[in-house]
Amino acid sequence: MNVTLEVKQYISKMIEISGPGMKVLLMDKETTSIVSVVYTQSEILQKEVYLFERIDSQNRDNMKHLKAICFLRPTKENVEHLIQELRRPKYSVYFIYFSNVISKSEIKALAEADEQEVVAEVQEFYGDFIAVNPHLFSLNLQGVTRGRSWEPSMLARCTQGLTSVLLALKKCPMIRYQLSSDMSKRLAESVKQIITKEYELFDFRKTEVPPLLLILDRSDDAITPLLNQWTYQAMVHELLGLNNNRIDLSRVPGISKDLREVVLSAENDEFYANNLYLNFGEIGTNIKNLMEDFQKKKPKGQQKLESISDMKAFVDNYPQFKKMSGTVSKHVTVVGELSRLVSERQLMEVSEVEQELACQNDHSSAQQNVRRLLQNPRVSELDAVRLVMLYALRYERHSSSILSSLMDELSRRGVSERHRRMVQAVVEYGGKRIRGSDLITPTDAVSITKQFFKGLKGVENVYTQHQPLLHDTLDQMIKGRLKDSQFPYLGASSLRDRPQDILVFMIGGATYEEALTVYNLNRSTPGVRIVLGGSNIHNTKRSHTHTHTHTMKYRPFDHVTVITFVKTEATFYHQKHPDLVVFGFTWYQSETLFCCFFFRSNPKVCGEIKSYQKWQVLPSSALS
Repeated sequence: MNVTLEVKQYISKMIEISGPGMKVLLMDKETTSIVSVVYTQSEILQKEVYLFERIDSQNRDNMKHLKAICFLRPTKENVEHLIQELRRPKYSVYFIYFSNVISKSEIKALAEADEQEVVAEVQEFYGDFIAVNPHLFSLNLQGVTRGRSWEPSMLARCTQGLTSVLLALKKCPMIRYQLSSDMSKRLAESVKQIITKEYELFDFRKTEVPPLLLILDRSDDAITPLLNQWTYQAMVHELLGLNNNRIDLSRVPGISKDLREVVLSAENDEFYANNLYLNFGEIGTNIKNLMEDFQKKKPKGQQKLESISDMKAFVDNYPQFKKMSGTVSKHVTVVGELSRLVSERQLMEVSEVEQELACQNDHSSAQQNVRRLLQNPRVSELDAVRLVMLYALRYERHSSSILSSLMDELSRRGVSERHRRMVQAVVEYGGKRIRGSDLITPTDAVSITKQFFKGLKGVENVYTQHQPLLHDTLDQMIKGRLKDSQFPYLGASSLRDRPQDILVFMIGGATYEEALTVYNLNRSTPGVRIVLGGSNIHNTKRSHTHTHTHTMKYRPFDHVTVITFVKTEATFYHQKHPDLVVFGFTWYQSETLFCCFFFRSNPKVCGEIKSYQKWQVLPSSALS
């Protein structure tokens, strides 16, 4: 199972079907990202695609000499843009490909708009996701939740993305989900509905062991996204940020103009592909070797071109030399900036304490080390808050917890209130009360041998001892020991044999550390193929945003009451008690409103509502 290969093949097939001749690739915002992650512009140019345009662009010229290849998500907006395009076509012929299932009514609307008969092809090519690595995909979504429930549009998008991956991989799976997460069950049911509705599309050849879709919730492991990383891809994303394989280096001191944005793609960069999962120390050694190799191959300044053969050799070698020069410059710059940040933010020391908090169970040592780092002015605000968040998750219910003291320390450091709130938010999001699994499993400290940086030898066990919860979950699943009571099957049937093809989807976002876990399991477990996906790919900053949006509408209040009442009475009562806060409402009938009121500090108001006989009082559990 290779999601990168599937998307590349779809795009190649689109271009191939259009035949020879000059072409324009017409995309929307999301399909632009989908294509750019698996193909470089120069690669597509070699396939006679000379122009790249957005379907929503208003300033496109008429170019009747070009064929149009349209790759679009089947949204209402895109269909409407396409209808307008077909009514006044700018290109000679249109080959239309949707990244997911499109309704018959929308196909009919497009056909009616094609009065000039310029449409040559309409197909569904199921590439409705970002193929990050061969075994990793993302939907690039932020804010998928509304409290502890789905944002409706995001549930629909995740369903579309997941079913697209299944169709691309030609899998009709059995489905398991995380019982402790209502969102996991909702998504599992939604995917199952699509499989049932589009049963003809999912009518693939039966395999001896059915494929398996496992749906998990990020809140079961809030620790993994908070940790500093030391493998190349994960470290780049954590410290610099990877967005569709692109890194913004514009803020790097002294950066040259041509390196302000660089692309890191394992498909087109051999050095990156070979070092993707190596630790920072090994990368340092390999960068040194790359530089030495480059120096050997670099043309001498006084190289003479005296014969035709000399000139031919120079011309033949120049493109490869130029490509190698670009690779060297890019990776030396990226690794140099990573090294600068590690030193400036003292990340080796910070990471060692993070790993201790994530893996060990020594409260005395943990509190001393966290307090010591909070008092170090070179430790950044982000890292200081990260340490306190990890402490709060690890020692949430410890009898000697010093969390309040650490919060005071953050205040003395001048940490913003917004960042301080994140500590409580992460406990509300992924604390013991919420988790369905045993996230905190102490490691025997004696078995951990501390090894420090020595020259270019780099990060060793002490910095990478943490294993994501996903590792244990998949290990148990592969061994047939994953409990049905915690991860039930959707429907009556269950899998008796060891699963062979496993698709995992993480609501709330996956991480590159988890992608490394999947990569290693694929290598070490013959006969098992695993693909990981998430609503996005986290680093600590993105994790903060997700945790904040997940909890900001789910904060505890002093009193919660759910009621139904008449419109006019609602207006009157709200004017009488302005401290009454409306959380959300839905009109069931013309005169009846279902509404939730929160009261922070006025129990009298709550009592008055309950005594008001015309209003039906529902239990606060109705919130869910």
